[in-house]
Amino acid sequence: MKNWEEKDLFNYLKENYYPDLVKASDPTSRWDCYSAAANHRIELKCRTSHYDKLMIEEKKHKAMVGKCSGTFEIPMYINSTPEGVFRFNLKQFKPRWESMRLRKTTHFSDANRVEKRVGFLSVTKAEKL
Repeated sequence: MKNWEEKDLFNYLKENYYPDLVKASDPTSRWDCYSAAANHRIELKCRTSHYDKLMIEEKKHKAMVGKCSGTFEIPMYINSTPEGVFRFNLKQFKPRWESMRLRKTTHFSDANRVEKRVGFLSVTKAEKL
């Protein structure tokens, strides 16, 4: 599988899994897209390398789970790697959080590092799409 950008992953999901998939109207929201038919609120990540455990920020996890709490929505975290596309239902995962010094942003040339709380999700427990 090639290294995708988020738009490639979005198009793949729309063509194969979520025909009604729409992008989040707010580009700064804690999720990237939504499927009303599936009730899935989705965060997308594209990795250029494959890892057995994929990282998620605690703030993002809590924001998505919190937004879906008390509703029929399911918070989904979908990652592409060179070895496939992996979908995690965040309601089924309670990561162990740890602090790490990471780049402030991953999509821009800002190399400044900040402390972030992160957890890891095992691809063996994901649904491979």
